[in-house]
Amino acid sequence: MREQTTPGDRTWIEVDLEALVANARTVLERVPGSRLLPIVKADAYGLGAVSVARALERVDPWGFAVATAHEGRELREAGLTRPILVLGPRSGALDEVAKHGLTPALGSVEQVGEWLALAPGRPFHVEVDTGMGRWGLSWRTFGAEAARFRDEPGFEGLFTHFHSPGEAPASVKEQWERFQGALASLPRRPRLVHAASSASLAAFPETVADLVRPGIFLYGGRSGSLRPRRVVEWRARVLATRWLEAGETVSYGATWRAGGRTCVATVAAGYADGLPRSLSNVGAALIGGRRLPIAGRVTMDFTMVASPDWAPAVGAAATLIGSDGAESIELEDVAAAAGTIGYEILTGLGRRVTRVYR
Repeated sequence: MREQTTPGDRTWIEVDLEALVANARTVLERVPGSRLLPIVKADAYGLGAVSVARALERVDPWGFAVATAHEGRELREAGLTRPILVLGPRSGALDEVAKHGLTPALGSVEQVGEWLALAPGRPFHVEVDTGMGRWGLSWRTFGAEAARFRDEPGFEGLFTHFHSPGEAPASVKEQWERFQGALASLPRRPRLVHAASSASLAAFPETVADLVRPGIFLYGGRSGSLRPRRVVEWRARVLATRWLEAGETVSYGATWRAGGRTCVATVAAGYADGLPRSLSNVGAALIGGRRLPIAGRVTMDFTMVASPDWAPAVGAAATLIGSDGAESIELEDVAAAAGTIGYEILTGLGRRVTRVYR
């Protein structure tokens, strides 16, 4: 990934760090008394974990959450000193977690035993699986299994993860009750309890505990009734233009055919950069304040857009996410057209897409 302060020569995203911090403050306003545990895994959803974490220091988060020991090490080597929670580390990586002063989120009593032998007295969190079916100790057997570590001085946190706060709101209540049962089975409440994420913190305030774990909302993704500020704008250069006559085709498979004389502009972004191939013939780009449809299949390095009555300037910036004049394309618009979610669009941004911070 390339980071700089000026646009790239090919394709780049502009990351608005002020908007990022404003979104974090919006979360804080909704959860008085709790602290933030921002999710910066997957390179902060593709935006650059180090730059994002440094910006979020301004809201005094409890720490940061990542997915791997390598991601945590990157933050440590950049000088971040707050707690870094590694969500679901593999057992063989726990020595790296300990080496870099990270905190593991453990998912089995066997893992807890391994951690206690490796780093006695060091903090750890435990996940309770209340219905996600992905990671953690089952809520059904948690009380019995927790007897093996509940009195350990390093047992700092207990948490769960909701699977369908948007699609099936009733499931949140069920999972929350299961989680409360797990908590009640302990002789003492861990110092840090957490469950709420971007998808649940607004609609289910009862699930807000000591920490909240915002993710997509920080990066400009909508979350229920909360509306974030836009954080990411994605642009790419127009590399070439050509006028086609009626009946001429564009791109692989000749899936697009000109209905009349049309200018086709070649834009320097393709699926290797993270622009989904599923946007072929259904997506759009903004050039010169105009919305131009994608013509033909998105290719690995290039995408073509059609302009029936005007030739964009070679070297102009095409906006794939963001605003151009009165027109705009939001993250959710791209995700919906591609048949996916905003998370996948952001985390799919390629390494050759320059990250520009402002």
